[in-house]
Amino acid sequence: MTGQAMSKRISYLGPEASFTHLAATKVFPDSTLVPFTTIPECIEAVVEGSVDYAVVPLENALEGSVPLTVDYLFHEAQLYVTAEVLSPIEQHLLVHPENRHAESFEAIYSHPHALAQCHKYLYYTYKNTPLEQYSSTAAAAKMVSELPERNIAAIGNEFSAHKYGLDILQRDIHDFHFNHTRFFVLSKTNHKLENPQHDEQIKTTLMMTLPEDDRSGVLHQILSVFAWRRLNLSKIESRPLKTGLGDYFFIADVLADENDAMMRGAFEELTALGCTVKTLGSYYTYKN
Repeated sequence: MTGQAMSKRISYLGPEASFTHLAATKVFPDSTLVPFTTIPECIEAVVEGSVDYAVVPLENALEGSVPLTVDYLFHEAQLYVTAEVLSPIEQHLLVHPENRHAESFEAIYSHPHALAQCHKYLYYTYKNTPLEQYSSTAAAAKMVSELPERNIAAIGNEFSAHKYGLDILQRDIHDFHFNHTRFFVLSKTNHKLENPQHDEQIKTTLMMTLPEDDRSGVLHQILSVFAWRRLNLSKIESRPLKTGLGDYFFIADVLADENDAMMRGAFEELTALGCTVKTLGSYYTYKN
């Protein structure tokens, strides 16, 4: 780990043993990790200066983007992405040891994305069991560990089972086995965390709004800005601007450094077209 990332304070979506916690330890194994209960709290801790970096979930391979993270970075916070982490996600059904022989449960708790990732298993195995949303998989596991008198279960990872003394009643209950989550590492300054995997492609994330005149073919024009320069977009999606129906901004990942000549030219052309462009910075990828 580089000197710039050591002895720092890092906020993450907790509690300890959450998937976000595991992602944070990948990038910051020697730093102080500070759990928060919501994504906005993690981000605001960086904005206010009480931590140096925040690690928050951005996108899941099965459930898509985390809207709260995307919208908060666009509307509320002026932060930069200094790295991203790609983590495999394995979901297990966790119970208190006193309830390991239960055949049914009064409720199953987890983060809404985790519940959705295990839809088929839950439908066919626990069809009539209430599914209760919780702030994170680890928080659900912690809650189950503290209530042995209740016949409830949680969905979470193996680390949280060990951390909170739970039994794994059923392993790998997620519907699809190629399941990964992407996390952003956020900072107040625009810089890159050095990547130990030197062959990784650099990436830049942009947030763009369309020209106000809403002329025909404008999205095609914007995509052409990248196409003729051979700048590869690995992702583009729209989110509501929250100003009215039909008003959107776009978030795009470009496989290039924002300081490259072609990227600088793309920024200038987008501005000339009437777009507003906000760069979240260029960064490398860490893989768990």
